[in-house]
This record gives sequence, C-alpha cells and structure tokens, in this order.
Amino acid sequence: MQALNLKTPGVCASSGVRRGGPAPVRPSSPHARALVARAQASEAAGSDAMGRRAMLQSAALVAGAAVAVPLIAPGSAFADTVISSDWASVELPIDKGVVLLDIAFSTKDVKHGFLVGTRQTLLETFDSGVTWTPRNVEAAKDEGFNYRFNSIAFNGDEGWIVGKPAILLHTTDGGKNWERVPLSAKLPGTPILITAGTKEGEAEMTTDQGAIYVTDNGAYTWSAAVQETVDATLNRTVSSGINGASYYEGYFSNVRRNPDGDYVAVSSRGNFFMSWEGGQTYWQPHNRPVARRIQNMGWTPAGSLWLTTRGGDLLFSPQKGVSEGFDGSKFNSRGFGILDVGFKDDTTVFACGGSGSLFKSTDGGATWNRDRGGDNVPANLYAIKFFAGGQGFVLGNDAVLLRYIGA
Repeated sequence: MQALNLKTPGVCASSGVRRGGPAPVRPSSPHARALVARAQASEAAGSDAMGRRAMLQSAALVAGAAVAVPLIAPGSAFADTVISSDWASVELPIDKGVVLLDIAFSTKDVKHGFLVGTRQTLLETFDSGVTWTPRNVEAAKDEGFNYRFNSIAFNGDEGWIVGKPAILLHTTDGGKNWERVPLSAKLPGTPILITAGTKEGEAEMTTDQGAIYVTDNGAYTWSAAVQETVDATLNRTVSSGINGASYYEGYFSNVRRNPDGDYVAVSSRGNFFMSWEGGQTYWQPHNRPVARRIQNMGWTPAGSLWLTTRGGDLLFSPQKGVSEGFDGSKFNSRGFGILDVGFKDDTTVFACGGSGSLFKSTDGGATWNRDRGGDNVPANLYAIKFFAGGQGFVLGNDAVLLRYIGA
C-alpha cells in the first residue's frame, strides 16, 4: 500500500489502481499549508483555501477549503414515549422529513455521541441519547448543497463524518470544531462509510463504488487499499458463474465492515454480494444463497455473516468468515422487508424493517418474537446499533429514533 506524500508538489505516484479517480490529500505548497490552520471554536471561525488531493491511478494537487463548523443549539429532545419493555421513542427537535442514517459515541466519554442523517442533520447528546441538541453545519450551508450525512465514527475525541454530495468532516476536539476536508471531483463514488482507527489520525473511508482509502496522519495523506475497481473486477469475472453480475449498476446499496477490517457489500440490485479482506487487491464476488434478492448483510459478534432478503427472510452463515452457505431461521416477517439486524450481545439480537417492524431473539437468532410496540411507530426502521457503553438505538425515516431501555 503506497502513501501519498504531499510535501513535493506535482504529480503523485500511481497507486496501481486500474480504474477510478484520486483520493483526497492535503496541499503541499507553503501558501496552501498556511491556509489549513485548524479552525478555532469562535464565532469568527472560518477558513480560506486549502487543497487536498486524491489518488487511485494517478493524481495532481487541487485547491480546496478548510472550514470550522460552528455549533448552534436551538433546542433539545427527550425520550418521552415508552413503546415496549425494550424501546422508547425519542422526540427529536428536527424536521419530520429527516431520515436518520448513523449514530456514534466517543470512546473517551461513552455518554457523548452524535446522530446524523439527511438534510445535513447533526445532533449531539451528552447523556447517552436521552436528550439531543441540533448542531448546524454553517460551512456546508454556505455552498448551497443539502448534504446527506451517511456515516459518522469516533475514536476518543477524534471524529469523522462522510456524506453525499461527497463531503468529509474531521474533528479532534470531540465535535466542538469540525474541519472540512475537500474531496476530489474524481473520487470514485460517494463516501458511504467511515471508520475511525484505534490510533490518533487513523481512519478508513469507503465509497459506494468499492474504493477504500486509509490514512494514518489525520487525512494528510491517503493510501488506496483496493487496487481495482468493482466494475473492472466484474468485467473479468462476469463469465465465472456470478449470477446477475452483468446487471451491476456500478454501486453498492449496503457496505459493512467487521472489527478485523473485512468487508461485505450488497450490489444495488441485490443480485449478488461481494467481500474484501485486508491484503486482497480486489473485491471478491459471490452468488446469493437464495432465489430472492438480497436486502442487507452484516457480521455477527462471532465473525460470521447474516443476510436478509427482499421477501423478509433472515439467514445466518454457520461458519466464521465469508461463505455462500446460509441457514434459515424461524422468522415470520409478515411480508415486510427486514432492513437491519443488531446484536446487543451474543444471544440478544434485534431486527427491524418496514412499517415499524421490530423483532427480538434471545437465542442468538435461532427463534424470534415480534415486538408489537413497533406497530405504533409510523416509519420504516433502517438501522440498529448497540455500543460498548450499553446504549442501543433504532434509526428510521420521519425523524424516528428509538432508544433501548431493556435490561
């Protein structure tokens, strides 16, 4: 894996990637570096130009802008409606049209977290998600875009946000100030997932076209982890027995990463899935295990895969790692699609889906019971996440947030 060193202006070395665009990097000239001073927490916090650059096959430096994100707190939200023994609904002080997409908590203060979604939604909590306060990203508003914040991640006080149109935000002070990290227009795909590393300055950014970039110095330089685009991979393997590969539309609908750095991704049509492990030069395509198309996939705490279909099936792989073999579970989705699965621990598992569908298993996913409390939730429930601090949340459309209150 070759890192880009921006201390020498000019054309960067090729990453060996066959197709795609460059990854983001910082400017190298003295003038550009002088403009990238960290934004301070003040009303005048702002910025002028700085540059960042990117690589996939070859690259050249481009100017950008570093911006501080002032945080404004117009109000807070309180969990006010208990819907079942496990979940309470949180009334958020945001527009009801917002779709909530991701949530993360600091590893330094497990009660301090952030919630992101469409319409540039960013909310902050200091009490484990009981109350939430909106934070305005003024710098993003100045550009005239309405960003969709797809993913957020924290390690200590260092945090990252990625979204669409392509945007990357970085903080080193627990979210008091956010620095805008400009991304190249040639970046292959839209950033869909960001993962904070275990050390200061480390992060891994993944796009919906399968590009993976790694930094270990706070986004000053990036390295391409995948040396071939998904399109190129499928062009080589379309005749190797991967059903539906010829219908690939060029992007993933879902991407999941496990703690070991292994990925699983679902094609946009759900025809097949792909996997990637550290050290591999390209994504590996796999046939779907059932006739119905794949809705979503992810990892169990044991390191095996789970899979949901667009017909409401839920399957688990019996072996650790990537496999095309799956076993069904005793699951009655009532015809609603299952959109996500979340593990509180090895035995307590939750699933969510359309029209407020909520399910619970207490035997690791072998059998399931419906949580009727979700019948009164007027939303599709898209994601379930649990954290080391004991918090658990379900995220949905129409600004629906459920907080775990079970034992």
